[in-house]
Amino acid sequence: MHVRLSKTFTFEAAHYLPSFPEGHKCRRMHGHSFKIDVIVEGDIPAGQHHLVDYGDIKAAIEPVRTQLDHYCLNDIDGLNHPTSERLAQWLWKRLRAALPLLSEIHVHETCTSRCEYHGPDGA
Repeated sequence: MHVRLSKTFTFEAAHYLPSFPEGHKCRRMHGHSFKIDVIVEGDIPAGQHHLVDYGDIKAAIEPVRTQLDHYCLNDIDGLNHPTSERLAQWLWKRLRAALPLLSEIHVHETCTSRCEYHGPDGA
């Protein structure tokens, strides 16, 4: 059986987008309540009744969440231009080794705006 599992985590962080034009509101320091969906996908192995333990997904996410929560994203190595797109890519790089079945990352910057990232090969 082929399934997709999603685990959501949240964090609060500030950022500014220096690549945006002068006068643009996002160029100024501001904050968000980020919501991140981490999605793993695959076939349930024979003789097993689940794909991945949700607790294992949470354990992979927690060190990354702690690194982001209540920080300025621009100050974190690799996030000097922390758009939703770059944040999704940054998260992928940090979670992929611990979650080999990682399929997608969704970054919800606001309740109406999100980025969906499917990895470097677009799978």
